[in-house]
Amino acid sequence: MSTPDDRTSEPPDLVLSGGRFALPGGVTDEGWVAITGERIAATGTGPAPAAREHVDVGGCLVVPGFVDTHCHGGGGTSFSTTDPADAARAVAAHLRHGTTTMLASLVSQPVATLTNQVAALTELVTDGLLAGVHLEGPFLAEARCGAHDPAALREPDGDSVSALLDAGPVRMITLAPELQGGVKAVRQIAEHGVIAALGHTDARSEQLRAAVDAGATVATHLFNAMRPLHHREPGAVGTLLDDDRVTVELICDLIHVHPDVVRFAARHAGPERTTLITDAMSATGAPDGDYTLGALDVEVRNGVARIPGSGALAGSTLTMDAAFRNVVADVGMSIADAVHATATRPARSLGLDHEVGSLAAGLRADLVVLGSELETQRVMHVGQWVTTE
Repeated sequence: MSTPDDRTSEPPDLVLSGGRFALPGGVTDEGWVAITGERIAATGTGPAPAAREHVDVGGCLVVPGFVDTHCHGGGGTSFSTTDPADAARAVAAHLRHGTTTMLASLVSQPVATLTNQVAALTELVTDGLLAGVHLEGPFLAEARCGAHDPAALREPDGDSVSALLDAGPVRMITLAPELQGGVKAVRQIAEHGVIAALGHTDARSEQLRAAVDAGATVATHLFNAMRPLHHREPGAVGTLLDDDRVTVELICDLIHVHPDVVRFAARHAGPERTTLITDAMSATGAPDGDYTLGALDVEVRNGVARIPGSGALAGSTLTMDAAFRNVVADVGMSIADAVHATATRPARSLGLDHEVGSLAAGLRADLVVLGSELETQRVMHVGQWVTTE
């Protein structure tokens, strides 16, 4: 824990205390966090230091701001747009639920369309509203396309991969390694400093291992839209879950993956390889109704998004605070491990753990105050309280 030296420094602008704090050393009932400007100045246990302002959180749990590496939209709007204002509304919808760092995920579209969408999102990255862009496609397997438009899918080639990598602040690309040129594309993506993720894939174990050897490091929403585990063929699920080099994404809305299966996967992968994502689409934080995901129509009924006719799940209406609640209440994960899965590990995956992901001195003052039922009470982003209603 870090403690300010009152003899050599000015008092912090704000100190939070009077609750449970998920600090890097563990969850404590006697913690505090001091904030000056946009940064966490210090943390500690025991008596809180003097400050210009003191806030008693009333027994609530204070956790780091959530980091979502896979999100397609929210608040009635999608990131698959060329209108930065639309994308900003989606960011705001998730910020109200505690997501203070996020990637904007784009679904499969023609390469020219995707490059235009990435260009439109660059403004939000520059302004600090987004941490970058995630391209989920178009290099996906038609047999496992899920809610992606089959007409938009294609095999990767050097020129198309380069066009997407050069389009703007792309931080991650999901692809199916069994496609012609798939492993080569993984290597090209990784050498460019972008995360290569494996998903929407019908690959067998040897193809997946070749992709991981080439630099793939993430399993996109493990279990969903990939070859399942079988006792004579581990498929994508078994191969990626058992590879210590791979971080696994899990959608914990209790619909995409059964809570017992989430528990099994998280226990096997451990906190250093487990991240929770929302895979949220535009209907998140909006009423049930008819929406679109890329070029496809989506029906949202009782908060569940599906493609009409096929019934395929089309992303989720999940928020990260709900994922946090679910993984603690229904999966049985500890608070410390839930913090790791919703903030610390995804921040590290993005190479942003020097900025976000923990309640630690020097990091950005991003945090969420959760009530007795782990519902969001207050959100702080870059040292400022956010309106949550």
